[in-house]
Amino acid sequence: MHDPRLTVLAQQLVSYSLDLQPGELFYLEIKGVEALALGRELLGAATRRGAVPFWYYNDEDFARPFVRNASPAQFEAWGRFHREIMEKSDAYLAVRGSTNPFDFADIDADRMKGHDLAYWQQVHLGVRLKKKWCVLRYPNPAMAVLAQQPTESFADFYFRVCTLDYARLSRAMDPLKALLESTDRVELRGPGTDLSFSIRGVPVVKCDGHRNIPDGEIYTAPVRDSVNGVIAYNAPSLHKGTLYRDVRFEVRDGVIVKATCAGDEAKLNGVLDIDEGARRFGEFALGLNPHIVAPLNDTLFDEKIGGSFHLTPGNAYDKADNGNKSALHWDLVCIQTPDWGGGEILFDGRLVRKDGRFVLPQLQGLNPEELA
Repeated sequence: MHDPRLTVLAQQLVSYSLDLQPGELFYLEIKGVEALALGRELLGAATRRGAVPFWYYNDEDFARPFVRNASPAQFEAWGRFHREIMEKSDAYLAVRGSTNPFDFADIDADRMKGHDLAYWQQVHLGVRLKKKWCVLRYPNPAMAVLAQQPTESFADFYFRVCTLDYARLSRAMDPLKALLESTDRVELRGPGTDLSFSIRGVPVVKCDGHRNIPDGEIYTAPVRDSVNGVIAYNAPSLHKGTLYRDVRFEVRDGVIVKATCAGDEAKLNGVLDIDEGARRFGEFALGLNPHIVAPLNDTLFDEKIGGSFHLTPGNAYDKADNGNKSALHWDLVCIQTPDWGGGEILFDGRLVRKDGRFVLPQLQGLNPEELA
């Protein structure tokens, strides 16, 4: 049965998020059988706007035979082929509704490194981020299971989150953007966390519905060598088919010198050893979405949790570039609301957010009751 909310969401994505124009080449990537329903709506909406669509089905279950058996030369040629397509595209949108997000869990680290270097680094980090782009999940049963919610209830939550009034959120972000742009030192404090760094001179970017859906974050990046202290992430993180919990870093002069977690620490450190930039940080962001209040084991949602922050090992985005380059970009999340232990964020010694709530008068429009 057709869900009319898909039509509304597809129209918002092609008009507000991507602002597709007649004649633009539109690259649509789909993961998961259930996500095809939204894919069809997107193809229709894009075509009616005059764009020219190209679509690619890329579920992990479907890709397993290639990823498990490809040689380095095959990975390189596959990445080069997709890079050429991305280079020709004007806009990219991914609908990610993987049938089983653990389908790559048993693939060895060297093979995953070949995949990531060929595809994520060369195609997505190297080309896609310079285009108009947007990424969203699809509320399939697998995602509801990870969120530990009934499928129907999760779908209701999903559409409420994804159709937030992003224009209103964008206006409320403006004072925070201005404050971040004038800030030098950031201090993060909380259970297991005592970390400081500079963001001086690094651009600040609002994420207000044009890049990720759901959206609701504002990001910059630490000055590369300025990060010092310890940080404990309390949100679990599903990365390349492995669920990591209680990730903790000790950082010295911008480098992660010790990494631990509750689980496979060798695998964690293998992720961080993919290249030199993976042990440095490429993003610092504050989560602002009032409808997302707890982890769903899905980074695209979890990084937007209201009252959270993420400090990301790996590649910096071009729009907030601190010079760090890597095939990794891993948004690890720490939630600072009272139910998650609380915490404080200070800018240049001034308390800005406490226990997930903004305390400065000019920022209180970003508190949940003002946005929900």
